[in-house]
Amino acid sequence: MTSNSGMAKLIGVAALVTMLIGSFVGLFVVSPDRLQGDVQRLMYVHVPAAWLAFLAFFIVFLMSVLYLIQRDLKWDRVAHASAEIGVVFTVLTLALGSMWGKPTWGVWWTWDPRLTTTAIMLAIYVGYLAIRSFADDPDKRARWAAIVGIIGFANVPIVYLSVIWWRTLHQPPSSPRSVSPEILWTLLFNVLAFTLVYVYLMMRRIRLAKVEGELEQRVAYNG
Repeated sequence: MTSNSGMAKLIGVAALVTMLIGSFVGLFVVSPDRLQGDVQRLMYVHVPAAWLAFLAFFIVFLMSVLYLIQRDLKWDRVAHASAEIGVVFTVLTLALGSMWGKPTWGVWWTWDPRLTTTAIMLAIYVGYLAIRSFADDPDKRARWAAIVGIIGFANVPIVYLSVIWWRTLHQPPSSPRSVSPEILWTLLFNVLAFTLVYVYLMMRRIRLAKVEGELEQRVAYNG
């Protein structure tokens, strides 16, 4: 049977290969957008990063609920790992969005509803990570974080629906029928690549969190 470490390595290799292929196709193979030109190629990274941020924060929500029900710290470790990765993806989403916005909107940043709610989402989950440092007791820390992880997730659907609810510079979600097949399949391939990156980082971070937890228990026992 393949060990968890071996599986993580396989997923890591798959993530690297798919990222390289997806980036090459997005940058050099797919035709540029008729209106936006080459800057539209940022979509192949910007959109997958945003979708995986949503997924990461949904996992935080789900694991937080499971922790409060079962009081098992393994769920907290998963939630913590997913929150860290989700924050990275959100920062990447905002950075790439600014790079895309400058040539299309004429500004690096504007208080557009989608951008504003995404910035709020980032602040919520940075706060989620920060609150974990306020308690030394693992159960208390996990309980406080779980409450923030559950309540904070309410902002995630607001981010997604912001371009539908309000008039906004940011374009609304596109229907698969409204884009060419080459754009759609390149985008989906890059979503797969980012998903593999997420899974790989999760496996590594959860393993590290387990070791950290064991060391914390030893220090508490010896102290």
